[in-house]
Amino acid sequence: MDFQKKLASDKFVVLAEMNIPKGVDVSDLTINTRLLKSRIDAVILPDMDNGIMHMSSIGSGVVMLRQGFEPIIHLCGRDRNRMALQGDLLSAHILGIRNLLIVQGEDMTNGDHQEAKPVDDLDGPGLISMVDTLNNGRDLSGFELIGKPEFFAGVSIPPIVDDAHLDREVEKAKEKIDLGAQFIMTQPVFDLDYYSRILNKLNTLNIPVLSSILLLKNVGMARYISINDPNLRLSENIITRIRKAKDREGESICIAGEMISRLKKESDGIKISALGWENRLPAILDSAEL
Repeated sequence: MDFQKKLASDKFVVLAEMNIPKGVDVSDLTINTRLLKSRIDAVILPDMDNGIMHMSSIGSGVVMLRQGFEPIIHLCGRDRNRMALQGDLLSAHILGIRNLLIVQGEDMTNGDHQEAKPVDDLDGPGLISMVDTLNNGRDLSGFELIGKPEFFAGVSIPPIVDDAHLDREVEKAKEKIDLGAQFIMTQPVFDLDYYSRILNKLNTLNIPVLSSILLLKNVGMARYISINDPNLRLSENIITRIRKAKDREGESICIAGEMISRLKKESDGIKISALGWENRLPAILDSAEL
């Protein structure tokens, strides 16, 4: 069963985000995904995430298809204008890639090519509208396509600050759904009680909502997130739990597994990110009994 059909069937979906190599050696990518055979439904492939140059998500998507995995590629407007975006999507479709996650490209100031100029020809709603236009057999200039693609596109939402921010993001999500968005991806979950309130609001939109789980690789990473991205609500209790554990890596895996276990009852699916520790993904799935 493919990703789209499984979401439509109301079955819990499991996605894994994979680290894309900075170069042409895809051995780690293929080895780590093989460890997940029959355990996940699709692979998320970022595109120049964090402003770091690496192999494109389209190229890595083809690698995943050859390994028997269904890819979901990131799509953002930071690096390409509307003409290049449309051409790349048509190429992706011919190569067998159907699933898209529309994201906001990170600021280039923290990347490895700080001299690169952001394009931002299309914003999030513009990208969704572009995909919907292509699906309807025309390009953004109104010209008819010779054969129309069939993309399944989702959107991401930012970390939620408070209830007023949540209400605003729900309204934005409604607009994106009207433009053609077919599923929602949240930011990493750490405060499960508050996140339940977010899910309750998002579930009123009547499209699948997928939750993101981020493996905390060490205390330093957890502390950095708590200080620099407080909207993710990573509590001091989690940091202390990892710091006091005899096996800190094992404890971090256990925390991720516990979050997934609870979300199985509340969310339509999860995306697990390990940020270079993809060989730990099977242990996370074991911990969550998936």
